[in-house]
Amino acid sequence: MCGIAGFARAGADREPPAVLENMTGALRHRGPDDFGYHVDPYAALGHRRLSIIDLAAGHQPMTNEDGSLWITYNGEIFNHAEVRPLLQRAGHKYATRSDTETVIHAYEEFGPSCLQRFRGMFAFALWDSRRRTLWCARDRLGIKPFYYFWDGRLFAFASEIKALFEHPAISPRLEESALPEQLAFGYTSGEQTLFAGIRKLMPGHWLQVRFDGPDPALTIEQYWDVPAPGGPAVPRAEGDWVAECRRRLEETVRMRLMSDVPLGMFLSGGVDSSAIAALMKRMVDTPVKTFAVGYAEAPYSELGYAHEVAAHIGSDHHEVQIGMRDFFNVLPELVWQQDEPLAWPSNISLYYVSKLASRQVKVVLTGEGSDELFGGYARYRTHGINQRLGRAYGCLPANLRHAVRSQVAGSRLLSASVRRKLGHTFLGRGDSIESLYLDNFYCAFSEAEQHRLFPSLPHTSPYRNYQRYWRSEPRRSFLDQLLYADQKTYLVELLMKQDRMSMAASIESRVPFLDHPFVEFAASVPESLKLRGGSGKYIFKKAVEDLLPRSITYRAKMGFPTPLRPWLLEPKAQPLLALLEDPGGILAAYSDRAQVRTLLERHAAGQEDATDRIWRLLNLQIWGDAFLTGRRERWAGGLLTETGTLAAS
Repeated sequence: MCGIAGFARAGADREPPAVLENMTGALRHRGPDDFGYHVDPYAALGHRRLSIIDLAAGHQPMTNEDGSLWITYNGEIFNHAEVRPLLQRAGHKYATRSDTETVIHAYEEFGPSCLQRFRGMFAFALWDSRRRTLWCARDRLGIKPFYYFWDGRLFAFASEIKALFEHPAISPRLEESALPEQLAFGYTSGEQTLFAGIRKLMPGHWLQVRFDGPDPALTIEQYWDVPAPGGPAVPRAEGDWVAECRRRLEETVRMRLMSDVPLGMFLSGGVDSSAIAALMKRMVDTPVKTFAVGYAEAPYSELGYAHEVAAHIGSDHHEVQIGMRDFFNVLPELVWQQDEPLAWPSNISLYYVSKLASRQVKVVLTGEGSDELFGGYARYRTHGINQRLGRAYGCLPANLRHAVRSQVAGSRLLSASVRRKLGHTFLGRGDSIESLYLDNFYCAFSEAEQHRLFPSLPHTSPYRNYQRYWRSEPRRSFLDQLLYADQKTYLVELLMKQDRMSMAASIESRVPFLDHPFVEFAASVPESLKLRGGSGKYIFKKAVEDLLPRSITYRAKMGFPTPLRPWLLEPKAQPLLALLEDPGGILAAYSDRAQVRTLLERHAAGQEDATDRIWRLLNLQIWGDAFLTGRRERWAGGLLTETGTLAAS
């Protein structure tokens, strides 16, 4: 796993060598083992390497036999050994065992359609010096990142946004139109980022920039998508579905054990990571190294479950426990690492377990993706119930429904806890997908609340990207519509979190569930084999029942919980809350400070739970200091001192 960066431009103007060096230097954590450059009059490619495959000969940028093609590549093609003989029979000469070289020769042989032959995770840029064309691609699910800048003359790319700012023509500027989605969901799910002019190459897409004519041209094409149903389902026994799920899972786990360096497993004690760890145990000769993270606050810690699984499979198990100061003091550094505000508190847990693992391994497998494939989140089930009961409830007079909704929102006869629970049902919600699903389970700040708290925000819908995917394929069942939209938005952000937090610790993470043939299989599984009996992932749990104790396979999902709510109610958290009213921060330009203060007061008094909204605001404020206001250095020592005061005060 690596970091890539570079640029190409119209004309033969050449930037100083230090520009490319600085761009790759910003990615050193992604590749501490090696670095390299290729520069010609029109293009410059840089690389930082974390050596995983062919440690001696895998140096990059890498070229073909005649030096006409150059590639800088981040990722792993897990089936490259299967593709290689085909290319050798076609006459291509290999100089290494690296999968990088397979990408070059496959492009020579097949052009952009070579992507159809790859199974893996990747982002790369390939410079064709003869045609003066830069061809870039990103894997199907978005496991590896690719960011770019394009102004019609200069094209620059990198694994992380901060590397782009090392180019003298590119500087950090706020993309105001992205703020509504950022405040709602904690991330931007389309091509836009929070930085003006910086875009993402979307998963399953390739990009080409041609500099061979008077007017440079950029083209983007999609080469893969999660398949929609193609016709009537062929009747098939449940046992056959379960057996195929198990066979495919074993295949994808085995493929991801490809490595010339030690590897391990992130183990939460949930069924996803536990099943992968149990399969690894059967496939390797030495004890599997497993790594877990937790908290002293027992209701928020899964360490007990992880320890139970580790004992069951006999793994070489390691754990780390973090506290409030550990959590908040690393937050500014991780915002910098991620380039954008952290969507979830679990980013920090993931970073600490990555640091723990990095002392012993260079590669870890993770359980990311199963929930979005097989309906594992409780929100899918809850939304289905809300929708069914809501249809009957909708027959009542509108004024009666409005009165009930008002009572759910503000009645003093109900406790805050009861109001919160009822507020997640059809009694406290409208019947639209935005109200009943997105505002209910995703949004920190709904569109209506944004208008009240952030009167200076651009009036763009925070829901537009999700709606685009939700409405894109009417042939999908209702559950599969939800899963598809989550796979294209929510899951991509989870994968970005996985990439950034693991790479910040200089280790590679692999996600077996997101092997694209496995994803395509999951898309074909009937809804009745995903949600059944009040819980999700029915087929997957049946497929791994023999690997784990029933108490693990069928326990309630916790999902990397964090004791953020009780921490924010502690007196020593008050300086953090005061930070949200800093007149020099980015929030001051867009928020109504009186409304923000009221929100904080209601949270402190227990009148409402604003934990998610406070987290969103805190991250945005720190991000603004890190990239826009020039005040990053004041958080170099973290946020909190031992006495609970702000470190920068």
